[in-house]
Formats: sequence, C-alpha cells, structure tokens
Amino acid sequence: MRSVAALVLAAAVLSGCGDQGSAAPVGAPPLPPSPTAVASMPPAPASLSPSDLTPVPVWKVGASPLPLRPDGFGVVTATPPVLRNRRLPTVDRLPPPTGGRFAATVGPVTAALRQRMGQSWSPACPVALRRLRYVTVSFRGFDGKPHTGELVVAARVATGVVGAFRRLYALGFPIEEMRLPTTADLLAKPTGDGNNTAAYVCRAVRGESSFSAHAYGIAIDVNPFQNPEVRRDLVLPELAGAYTNRGWRRPGMLLPGSPQVAAFAAIGWKWGGSWKTLKDPMHFSLTGS
Repeated sequence: MRSVAALVLAAAVLSGCGDQGSAAPVGAPPLPPSPTAVASMPPAPASLSPSDLTPVPVWKVGASPLPLRPDGFGVVTATPPVLRNRRLPTVDRLPPPTGGRFAATVGPVTAALRQRMGQSWSPACPVALRRLRYVTVSFRGFDGKPHTGELVVAARVATGVVGAFRRLYALGFPIEEMRLPTTADLLAKPTGDGNNTAAYVCRAVRGESSFSAHAYGIAIDVNPFQNPEVRRDLVLPELAGAYTNRGWRRPGMLLPGSPQVAAFAAIGWKWGGSWKTLKDPMHFSLTGS
C-alpha cells in the first residue's frame, strides 16, 4: 500500500502499509451489544512447538521513538536481537474464547466504538459508519493460548473475514495483537516495533490522493512485524529488517503457497506478498490494492 500527506500519521497506524500502531496500549473495550452473528468451532491444536513457547526477554512495544527521515517515517534500524524471532506474549483486552473454542461476533459500530476509533474515521471518509461492522474473532497468540481480537471492516466482507480467521485459528497460526487503531496510534511517533493486526483506518494510498482499501474496510494487515513492507530503502515497521529474509521461516510469517494465504484467497482476497513492484506480505485486500 502507499500513503499521501498523512505520511507521519499513517506510519504510526498500519505498519507495513504505513499504519500499524506502536503507541501505548489502550484500555480494554467492551464487547459490542446485540451481536448479529456468532460462530464457533472446536478448539484447534496450536502449531507452535514447545521450543516456540520458551520465555523471551521483555520488550516494551512503542517505548523508543526513532529518528525521523525527511519523508516522516522512522529511520530504518537493525532489528534488536529479541525481535529477530519475535514471539511476544499477547495482552488480553477482551475475554478469551470459552474453552478455547473459536468464536466470532459481528455487530454494528456503536457510538462507544465510534468514540474509541477517534480520528481513524470522520464524516469525510468514503464509507459511512452504518456500512461498517465491528468484528471479534478468536486467534492464537505466540504464547500458544487462545485470545479474542477485534476489527472494523465493511459490512459486505464481515462474514468472509470471520471465515478466514476461523481457518487461521484451526491452523494454529500465531498472531500477536488484534485491536482497533485509535487516535493515539495515529499521533504516535514511529517506533518501528508495532505488530497490530488491523483493518479499518481512513487514509489515502501512499504517494497518491485516492483512499486506500483500508479506508473502505476491505483490507487487513496481519502480523506486520513478521511480514514487513519493503519498498526501496524503506522497511515498515522500521525495526523489522530481520524479517525481510523470507527464507528464514519463523512463526507468524505469511509465505507463498501457505495455507494462511490460501485462507484469504478462499474468500476472494488478494495478497500483497505477490505484488510485483513492491512486497507487502502483511497485506490482504478484496481489491488487491
């Protein structure tokens, strides 16, 4: 993906697409009232081996702002040793699924959710709130435990998105974090270590004036740190250079021909890892942009 005048803001929100947030965590949100859809399935075996679950040194995400480049992004810096095979634990902001069984809800974007989204949506955005949906899905953390994440997506793709994450859960694919981008993320200085799996944020395509697929709720970035965007001399997130080596396969990576990529292909979404002019392997979208 590509960004415009809001370069600095976008860089803080969905990292590889110029956005994934590295701001301090926000408070735990309530589940949406009266969800309109619920899905469940038996618990899935985690794909992580016992060695994958060994303790790692503590890393505080978002603690150290990077020097800025002229374009507003952070200076690309060598990956710290603790993040070269990143497997940080997940902080629960929503209750984990009962009994470890996959669960999902689809509901409206309520007034309370709209307030939490902050500057990630405004009346000038191309999709009205009534055409967006608040989705919660179960996911496996790098700690091997089940967790509950949240996304905002277009109403027309919500059911398919649930299906894709249901398949990732069954595969035991690990995800570190999945929460809504907020104003705090948009305003945060780049730290290059964000790893939030996220969907909706109203922003332009990098280098253009048109809205990105994220602004329509039809794009999702998965594990940005393990799947960084690479364009010329820029890596996003800026500390994720160790993951530009796609031959060194580590948990959480999205690779050509993998069942994780197939999970999104099954719902008709395209993968940024197959782009020709740049590589954005975190990025899935309905339109391929």
